[in-house]
Amino acid sequence: MNLPRHAFLAALFATAPCLAADGLRPLNFANDIAPILTKGGCNGGGCHGKAGGQNGFKLSLLGFEPQEDYEHIVREARGRRVFPAAPEQSLLLTKGTAELPHGGGKKLDPASEDYADLVRWISEGMPYGKDTDPKMARISVEPAKLTMPLKGSQQLKVIAHYTDGSTRDVTKRALYEANEKGMAETTETGMVNLFDLPGDVAVMVRYQGKVSTFRATVPLGAPVEKLPPSSNFVDDLVFSKLKTIGIPPSGIADDATFLRRVTLDLTGRLPTAAEMKDFRASTDVKKRTALVDRLLDSPEYAEYFANKWSALLRNQRTQPLYARGTYLFWQWIRDSMADNKPYDRFVSELVAASGEIGQNPPVAWYRQVKDMKQQMEDVAQLFLGTRMQCAQCHHHPFEKWSQQDYYGFAAFFSNVSRKPSSFANEEMIFHKRGVAQATNIRTREAVTPTSLGGSALKLEPAQDPRRALAEWMSQKENPFFAHTLVNRYWKHFFNRGLVEPEDDMRETNPPVNPELLSALAGSFVKSRYDLKQLIRTIVTSTTYQLSAVPNEHNSKDRQNFTRSYPKRLNAEVLYDAVNTLLEVESTFAGQAPGTRAVALPDNSYNQSTYFLSVFGRPDSSSACECERTQEASLAQSLHLLNAAEIQTQLARDKGRADSLTKDSRPDDDKILDLYQVALSRDPSAEEVKFARGHLEKKTHGKSGPEALKGKKEAFEDILWALLNTKEFLFNH
Repeated sequence: MNLPRHAFLAALFATAPCLAADGLRPLNFANDIAPILTKGGCNGGGCHGKAGGQNGFKLSLLGFEPQEDYEHIVREARGRRVFPAAPEQSLLLTKGTAELPHGGGKKLDPASEDYADLVRWISEGMPYGKDTDPKMARISVEPAKLTMPLKGSQQLKVIAHYTDGSTRDVTKRALYEANEKGMAETTETGMVNLFDLPGDVAVMVRYQGKVSTFRATVPLGAPVEKLPPSSNFVDDLVFSKLKTIGIPPSGIADDATFLRRVTLDLTGRLPTAAEMKDFRASTDVKKRTALVDRLLDSPEYAEYFANKWSALLRNQRTQPLYARGTYLFWQWIRDSMADNKPYDRFVSELVAASGEIGQNPPVAWYRQVKDMKQQMEDVAQLFLGTRMQCAQCHHHPFEKWSQQDYYGFAAFFSNVSRKPSSFANEEMIFHKRGVAQATNIRTREAVTPTSLGGSALKLEPAQDPRRALAEWMSQKENPFFAHTLVNRYWKHFFNRGLVEPEDDMRETNPPVNPELLSALAGSFVKSRYDLKQLIRTIVTSTTYQLSAVPNEHNSKDRQNFTRSYPKRLNAEVLYDAVNTLLEVESTFAGQAPGTRAVALPDNSYNQSTYFLSVFGRPDSSSACECERTQEASLAQSLHLLNAAEIQTQLARDKGRADSLTKDSRPDDDKILDLYQVALSRDPSAEEVKFARGHLEKKTHGKSGPEALKGKKEAFEDILWALLNTKEFLFNH
C-alpha cells in the first residue's frame, strides 16, 4: 500500500477503536471539529469556503458537508495538514495560530479550548466518528425570550440536543447575529448588549447547520394612559404591544393629512383641490371609510397596484417585439386588481399558466423566467417570503432549507415546456407529460415535487405539478402564503414590514408583532383572499391614521407603528405629482396624452424618461421589492432644482404659473389653490404672507406686460419651492 505517511496514519486510526485520552469523550469530526472551523470563519464565503477554496485548501461553505471537509483536511495534499506524531506542528494549527504566515490572520489561541480539542483530535488519529455516534438534532437558546432594559446585557447559553437524548453546552462555538443592528450588538461568546432604542430585537444563533433565535423586548417604560380609539383588531394588537413596551402613540392625523396619505397609498396620485374641500366640509362620521371605499373602486387603484405587481412579476420589454405581451400581461394584472380577483386565484392563474399570451396573458411571466430554478426561486420569494437561492449549492445558512428542499421545490416546474407560437418572438407554454423530477447536483439523485416542509408528492405523468403547487400554497394551513402577502401589503402602507425585509420571512427573522401578523393572515384567509378587504382593514385602522408628528416618547421608534413613518414618493408617483402641480400633460411613446406614469405597462419607458430612471423606477429584472430604490441622491436633488426639463415645464405657456398669472382672482386665493394642490392643506398665515410678498417684489414698479412677466416668474418660483419641499416629496 503506497500511502503518504499522514494519510496512512489517518486510515489506521479511523478503522481502529478510538481510545480518548484521559478517559475523555471521544471526539467526532462533525460534532466537535467542524464547528471550530465555522466559528473561526475558516469555511466562510470569503475564505476557504468560497468556490474553489483559498490557496489550494477548500472547505464546504459554513461546514454543511463535514464528510467532504474531513477528506480535504486529512487525506488531501498528501496529508500534510495534520501531523499525528506531533499534533502542535500540524499545518492546520500553525496556520490557524499564525505561527506560520496565514492570509486570514490569527484564528486560534493556543490557550483556548478549541486549540486543545484540535490537538487531541489529531493526536487520537483524526477520527471522523462512527455511524452509531449521536447526531445533532437541534439547538436551543436559554433564555429564548426576555424583557430587558435599555442598554441592558444578557449572556446567552446555547444547548445542542443530540439524537441519543444527550445535550451539550456549545455557547462558545455558536455564532451570533442581531437582526436590528441599531438596537443590539453581540459578542463572540454570546453576550447581547442593547443600545438605547426600545422595541424588539432578535439574535440569530447558528451552530453546525442548525439555527435558533433569542428575542428581547426592550420597553421604553413611558406611561401609556390615553390611547386613541381602536377601530379593529389591528389597533387592539398594536396598542397592546405599545402598553407592553411603554411607548405612547402620536395623535390621529387631521382630515387633510389623511386624505393625502390614503389617496397616494391607494391610487398613486394627489387628491384634487375639490376632493380636499369636499372631504373637509363633510360632517359624516364615517367619511374616512367612505373615502377608502371610493378609492378602492376607482380605476386609479387598479392601475397603481398593477404597477406594483407588474414590476415584481418581471413584466419587462427586453425586445421591441415583446410589446404585445407586456401590454397584455399588464392589462391582465390591472383587470385582476379592478375585479378584486381572489389572491389565491391570481397566483394560481400565474403559476400554472399555459397556452399563448393572446389567450392567456400570464404566460408572459414564463418569458422572463425561463429556467426551472429561477421559476422556483421567484415563486418562493414572491409568494412564500422564502429566499431559496442559497440552498441551490449548499444548506441555507440562516434557514432549515437544504439542497434536497431546493430541488424538491424546483421539481414543480420540471415539466414546463415551450414551443413557438404563431406570433414572432412569442412562445406557447405547456405541461410536458412525464415524471416530474429535478436532479440534486450534489447527490445526483432525482427528487420529485416536494412542498416546503412537506413530503414528496406522488403525481401521475399527466398531472401538471404546478397545479398541485398552487393548491398547496392556497391551503388555509399554509404557513407562508397568506403571511407573506399581508406583510408585503403592510409595508406598502407603513413603510416598514412586520418582517423586514418583506420577502425574507424565516424563523431567525421574526416579526415585530407576531400576533398581528397571524391575525392579519388569518383574516385574509377567512375573507377568501380578498385583497381589497385586507387593504380596507389596514387603512381604516386607527394605527394607519396616526400622525407622523412624533411626541416626546416615540421619535426614535422605527418598528412599533406608534406614528406614521414618512416615505418618499416613488418615481412614478412623484413624476405624476410634479405634472399635476405644474399642469403638464405627460407624453409617452405609444400612450395616449396624459397617461399616468403609474399606468405604464413595462420598463421600456425608463430609458426615455430620465426622471423615472433617476428616481429609481425598477427595471423589472428581479422579484425583489428592493429593486425599487427609495434612497435620496444628489442627482435627484439637482434634477428637481435645476433640470432643464423642470424649468421648461415651470415656464411653459398654459402651465399652472401661466394660468395663475392670467387668473383675475385675488393673489391670496391663488396661493391657497397652490397649497391645496401640492400639499392638500391650506397655507399658514406666514406662508401666505411670504408668498404674497414675493409676488409684490417681482411686480413692484412694473406695469403692463412687464408686471405680468414678473408675476408669472413669481408663481414659477413659488411652484419650484413647493415641489422641492419634503412635505411635497414625501407621503406622511
